[in-house]
Amino acid sequence: MERSSAAVNAVKRLRSQAPPMHNNNHHHQQQQGRRRWHQQQHQEPPKQRWEKEEDERDGKKKPAGRGASSLPELLTALVLVLYLLGLRWLVHLSFQQLVTGTSDPAEFNAPRARKYLENITAIGPRIVGSPENEIFTVDYLLKQVKAIEINHAHTISVDIQRPTGTFSINFLGGFTSYYDNITNVAVKLEPRRGAKHAVMLNCHFDSLPNTSGASDDAISCSVMLEILHILAKSSEPLQQSVIFLFNGAEESILQASHGFITQHPWAKSVKAFINLEAAGVGGKELVFQTGPENPWLVQAYISAAKHPFGSIVAQEVFQSGVIPADTDFRIYRDFGNVPGIDLAFIENGYIYHTKYDTVDRILTDSIQRAGDNILAVLKYLANSDISTKSQEYRHGNVVFFDVLGMFILAYPARVGAIMNCIIASVAMLYLGKKVLQPRKRAINYLKEFAVALGFIVLGVFVTLTGILLVATFISLIGQSLCWYTHYYVSYFLYGSAALATLIFVHTLAKKFYYKHTNEQFLGELFFDVPLAVWSILGLLLTYQGISSAYLCAIWVAFPLLTKLMTYKELKEKGMATRLIPISSGNARVGIFIAETIFL
Repeated sequence: MERSSAAVNAVKRLRSQAPPMHNNNHHHQQQQGRRRWHQQQHQEPPKQRWEKEEDERDGKKKPAGRGASSLPELLTALVLVLYLLGLRWLVHLSFQQLVTGTSDPAEFNAPRARKYLENITAIGPRIVGSPENEIFTVDYLLKQVKAIEINHAHTISVDIQRPTGTFSINFLGGFTSYYDNITNVAVKLEPRRGAKHAVMLNCHFDSLPNTSGASDDAISCSVMLEILHILAKSSEPLQQSVIFLFNGAEESILQASHGFITQHPWAKSVKAFINLEAAGVGGKELVFQTGPENPWLVQAYISAAKHPFGSIVAQEVFQSGVIPADTDFRIYRDFGNVPGIDLAFIENGYIYHTKYDTVDRILTDSIQRAGDNILAVLKYLANSDISTKSQEYRHGNVVFFDVLGMFILAYPARVGAIMNCIIASVAMLYLGKKVLQPRKRAINYLKEFAVALGFIVLGVFVTLTGILLVATFISLIGQSLCWYTHYYVSYFLYGSAALATLIFVHTLAKKFYYKHTNEQFLGELFFDVPLAVWSILGLLLTYQGISSAYLCAIWVAFPLLTKLMTYKELKEKGMATRLIPISSGNARVGIFIAETIFL
């Protein structure tokens, strides 16, 4: 008992010396220790965490969680539709930015030009050799010129040429053309002190048998008459002469222009020309040919035109021979060795060269737009030292294109080639960085890259097949060109077929092959593949000397620049960018749509 009592007393003394069990700080420290122990027990080793991150980068599915959900795909489609509609609205707006005629005598007057147009078309079809073409139209043109001569500030000379000749041309398989006693009405406006060189403005007043030819090419004749009226009465001095050539045999395969440039005494003084044509009725006049070479002409158009509209793509497509057509531009270029600018109305091509090519389908605003542009460019050329420019700036081509019809960008083709190569090289460095990584990840990336490329090629093939099936069906029911009068119909006929088949292919790919693939990795992959495709295609086109390669450079540069500028910022904010490639149409146009998703 004594020993037991002593032990009890010793325990009591120890308890009295120890801190109380209910102490809050001690209790809190114990809880923190237990939590740290549990976290260490459940925490993955460093190697396991690294492997997990690697798996996610290599495309293995992350565990589903609160942040893994993306914006609904329907919202993405809606954004795409709104984006395309917005672009279409901007293009349409640029069509409507046309001014009406003013009372200023120095400005182009569209209502007065429209009266010329109505009087010319009232004569009826003007076939080469017919009285309507050789007598009535010529008499009307001479009457208007004489009215302009009554009060003029410059010297005006008029010459009626009736040339006879022959030439061979490699067009529609090649043939030799012979003409006899066709008609040209040439009007020369020159400073009173005279001028050694001249700028020529060309149109044709003949038409096909079944049409009054309001757009092809009576509208150009009316525009030229109004410009002649303005310049003749203007006190503004001219450095160069201006020749207005109304030729009477273009529809018979460019005969009158050949007769002028090879036989007329004024032809030797021509150092540059502007040819006015039509491939449609009204709308904008498109610059679709320039040169040959002489980049200063493009720069003159860009500097002077009030509503510039043109593209090197149109020029290269037209000169490739894909379109079975030609203009007087070719005659002046090949037989006269004269550089020039070729413009044509392109709106509503469905009624071009038909009986529906009438005055009522040409808006006065279209006449005003063309008049403003051509008058400004002609003044610029007539007051320039074209002889010096045609010698010093003779060589070299220009890459040019308009931005939504608001302004034109232009730069030398050699500079464009360097830019294309630099952009493609940057893209390849960006892609090469993904290959220069641990062997396992590099092999996995290349394998997935090849598979994604296969899906894109398959998508393009299936898309073209779908479009072909729709086109075949439309042809079988006798409505092959039903969309031509209303272009928006083609969006529903062919655009919907292309989009549906493309979505179908990529939906199947995502559902079956990419079912367990990380979405961020998938977005990166389908960003990289089109980037590589457009880079390689751009290099090939550049190597072939095709200036339209700038399109590939744009489709590489802007998505890549956007990604490099925004990816780091989005990542820091807990966001990622999924880039969805969309291909559409025979042109295999690639559009990258950025969809921001919260992770």
